[in-house]
Amino acid sequence: MPKKVLVGKVVSNKMDKTAVVAVELRVPHTKYEKQIVETRKFKAHDAENKCQIGDVVRIQECRPVSKDKSFEVVEITAHAPGVSAKASEGAK
Repeated sequence: MPKKVLVGKVVSNKMDKTAVVAVELRVPHTKYEKQIVETRKFKAHDAENKCQIGDVVRIQECRPVSKDKSFEVVEITAHAPGVSAKASEGAK
C-alpha cells in the first residue's frame, strides 16, 4: 500500500525534531458539489531541525514516532521569503 505524500506549509517549529505542517485539502461538499478548502495540521518528524516557519515542505506517512506524530519531512520544496538573508547575516 503506498504511503500518503502531502505538501504543506510549516506553521510551527518550536518543538525539538518536530514541525507542524498545515496542509490545504480540497474536498467537494456532499450536497452542493462546491469545492471547499479544508486546512489540517500534521506533526511531522524533522530529524535535523532544518524546517523554518513559512517553508513549503513535502511530508510522507511513516510509522508512529510518537502519540501524535506519524509523518516525516521528506524535502523542503521552497524556503520562506527572507530566511536566506537572515542566515547570511548570522554568518557574518
